[in-house]
Amino acid sequence: MARLYDSRKRILITGGAGFLGSHLTDRLLDQGHEIICADNLFTGTKRNIEHLHNHPRFEFMRHDVTFPLYVEVDEIYNLACPASPIHYQHDPVATTKTSVHGAINMLGLAKRLGAKIFQASTSEVYGDPHVHPQPEEYWGNVNPIGTRSCYDEGKRCAETLFFDYHRQHDLKIKVARIFNTYGPRMHHADGRVVSNFIVQALLGENITIYGDGSQTRSFCYVDDLVEGFIRLMETQDDVTGPINLGNPGEFTIKELAEKVIAMTDSGSKLEFLDLPSDDPKQRKPVIEKAKEKLDWEPKVSLDEGLEKTIAYFRERLPELQS
Repeated sequence: MARLYDSRKRILITGGAGFLGSHLTDRLLDQGHEIICADNLFTGTKRNIEHLHNHPRFEFMRHDVTFPLYVEVDEIYNLACPASPIHYQHDPVATTKTSVHGAINMLGLAKRLGAKIFQASTSEVYGDPHVHPQPEEYWGNVNPIGTRSCYDEGKRCAETLFFDYHRQHDLKIKVARIFNTYGPRMHHADGRVVSNFIVQALLGENITIYGDGSQTRSFCYVDDLVEGFIRLMETQDDVTGPINLGNPGEFTIKELAEKVIAMTDSGSKLEFLDLPSDDPKQRKPVIEKAKEKLDWEPKVSLDEGLEKTIAYFRERLPELQS
């Protein structure tokens, strides 16, 4: 049975102490909602939510979504899962369990409560794409037994579960496919190109590029992405997704490295290393559905977003050097 409430909602965010989850938490608190943040702190950190410690509408629960959770809420944002190769390949079995068992547990909770539930899926469901740019209708090109499969296939299976719960139990679902996102509160050692390049540039180290740097990515600033999350969650029940959320501006990895070096005024040099297996050569979202259904598109330019992200890491530089 759905909980009775006024305009203030009680919202569960799994992975709420992570990069994206903490920004989403801030936005929803600003809107006046109550937030339960559930996180096992594998990749999330209390630093991201320490400013909320005494907030009257915020509650932190240290919890792993591979185990059931019994709370009373109106909406669920399921963001829990390590999202960078370094972290999700550290324990690939746990990564798959987080995506699959976590989805089952959160969908079961949503079914019991009659709650609307959001799934943070990923552009990695497209694998190393043969179609460019990637529309939601593309089924992808994914290696099911590679070193990235724990994440790619785990997220694909989670999408399957969401749509089967929707068809079988008439559950209200929202599925977003997230493309590369960056901004303050990224983990400094998560292996993602933006955080990697910025930290290396600030420390004066070589900028490590895997492959020849010609592979492309599309970088979305975190504030834009969170706006897309909330707009998708607020749509009518017949808008289920999946909907791509990302910035269609496309840059090569080498272009990003050169831009970071220039913006940090660093003396770092480029260092080219072997490309990891199954690393996608191109990433660029088709966002026509987001424009049509959500009236959403990114507003923050790469230069503007990098300025804010560089400022965040520059402030943290003393601890990165220790």
